[in-house]
Amino acid sequence: MGEVGKGLTYEGAGVSIAAQDRALAEVKRLAKSTFTRGVLSEIGGFGGLFTLEPENPSGAVLVASADGVGTKLKVAQMAGLHGTVGEDLVNHCVNDILVQGARPLFFLDYFASGHLEPGVAVQVIEGLARGCRGSGCALLGGETAEMPGFYRPGEYDVAGFIVGSCRRDRLLRREDVTVGDWLVALPANGLHTNGYSLARKVLFEALGLDIGSEVPGLGRTVAEALLEVHRCYLAAVAPLLDAGLVTSAAHITGGGIPDNLPRALPDGVGAEIRLESWDEPALFRVIRDAGRVPEDDMRRTFNLGVGMILVVAPDRLGAVLERLVPHGPAWVVGRCVAGAGVRFVGERRA
Repeated sequence: MGEVGKGLTYEGAGVSIAAQDRALAEVKRLAKSTFTRGVLSEIGGFGGLFTLEPENPSGAVLVASADGVGTKLKVAQMAGLHGTVGEDLVNHCVNDILVQGARPLFFLDYFASGHLEPGVAVQVIEGLARGCRGSGCALLGGETAEMPGFYRPGEYDVAGFIVGSCRRDRLLRREDVTVGDWLVALPANGLHTNGYSLARKVLFEALGLDIGSEVPGLGRTVAEALLEVHRCYLAAVAPLLDAGLVTSAAHITGGGIPDNLPRALPDGVGAEIRLESWDEPALFRVIRDAGRVPEDDMRRTFNLGVGMILVVAPDRLGAVLERLVPHGPAWVVGRCVAGAGVRFVGERRA
């Protein structure tokens, strides 16, 4: 109880965001030394940009991203349910290039295990295929690696690589964001694919639950709550991009709103987020209370129910909210302000 008594943190669960940030600074330097004329972006965006026509201001730009599912895979392996993690992976990658303005073209996967269990691999690939079909994205190929002695029995890892495209003059540019622009939030389906190291520590250690236990106050098992599929925002957001209604956008993943929203804002522009503007899903309240997790850790570890934020000019706000109605709830979560970073104001709803 000593560790729980002083509050659980993401770093205490084995993940240091600060260490990742320090490593990224060196990675950026190394990557920049390889850049050719076709590169249009710096390392650190949601997707990398590359053009085959550097002199054409309206030419096609390839937008690429790579990611994994993280320790959500541990939950899938504990539950023996492998059919959703592939879909999680595709949806995460689609969202990452969507906030650059791109539509997906094709996807590649990497599946690795100590000993290949065909039934498990097929379930994972079925999820990949389902996610690709839902996004109009071709599952072009991949790699299946069998690595005896590297993974323990029953363990596997999966990563994905996506390439999409967008006209250069239709890319979302954070430089176009100005003070006074509105921030429109789209809800998340649970944890999506981030924060699972801390969530598992709270649910399995602090609360003593097992994978089939019902989460207090949720009416759902741990497996059901934690394996909720990462939402894909393509259907909701693509029409807004086509209509030129969105200035910039952020996919709220690891690092939460504080680390991801600034990636969609220019220097000199910060964000004010109104805590009372949405009801935080009950799962996050369980994690916060049971683990006595500090608020800063909650905000930098989890999406807290906000999966994507769109930056919208004031004269386009009405049209954006109206067009999002058929896709479920969306709301004004805050506004762009002078300064830097993210400031939370108001009181979180109980």
